[in-house]
Amino acid sequence: MIFLKGGYVCLPVGLVAKLFKIPYIIHESDTVAGLANRLLMKKAKKVAFGMPIPEEWQETHPNYVWTGIPVGAEFKPVSETKQASLKKAFSFNPDKPLVVITGGSQGSENLNEATRAILPELLKFTSVGLVAGRKHYENMMDLKKYENWDKASLESDFRMWEFNTTMDELMGAADVVVSRAGATTIAELASLKKATILVPFARLPGGHQAKNADRLAKAKAVAVVNDLKMVEDPTILLDEIRHLVRSPKLRTEMAENFHEEARADAAKRLAEIILEETQVGQK
Repeated sequence: MIFLKGGYVCLPVGLVAKLFKIPYIIHESDTVAGLANRLLMKKAKKVAFGMPIPEEWQETHPNYVWTGIPVGAEFKPVSETKQASLKKAFSFNPDKPLVVITGGSQGSENLNEATRAILPELLKFTSVGLVAGRKHYENMMDLKKYENWDKASLESDFRMWEFNTTMDELMGAADVVVSRAGATTIAELASLKKATILVPFARLPGGHQAKNADRLAKAKAVAVVNDLKMVEDPTILLDEIRHLVRSPKLRTEMAENFHEEARADAAKRLAEIILEETQVGQK
């Protein structure tokens, strides 16, 4: 049995597997399958999806199954008490809302620049944590003027990191998270049960992030800001953040809807499917 996670690297492996009649299982993270997976899906023993699949597929595609996306066990909802404790651990005021903005480990130039433009206004009503990313951190050093320390105590409402190794805790501390719309990040935020604003990367081939975000927006699980429109007018992001920060009931409803997308047992379910299909093939 071969397990294929998707991407161009898996295509030749899958083609050779078909040639030698070796069974394989595919996992597709995004709402819409990539080219490699689309070419391999017809002959797969099982196709596991990270996102929910339409009910009508159950009859026409009995080998399709929604497993979710495996994430670390540390990505789980936190209580209000724990959230306040995490804010303090990151030196933020526990009694003030916190918005965490992240473009992932490498960062997002567009999100960073939008944050630079709207930060003075954001700090009038919320604390802000920015994960600028390894690729763009040096270009954002001017924002350090907003990060004021008195010895080991943060005297302002802003912190910036190149990257944070405890993203589960940082996002767990947040009242609102602003992020790109990669499938794994979505799974982590859904598991954390966070009110989230997704800004899908506009120039990604296949538009996977936009399709992921649009589906979640229709389920009233996230808010979505158009990347290119945000570049033209960063106040679009400012308005969306302000609306969520000032709407605790809406944040709760969105977070509840979003959490329904999470599958805490995704890794276990995938392992079970692989073992089940392997045993079937050996009989």
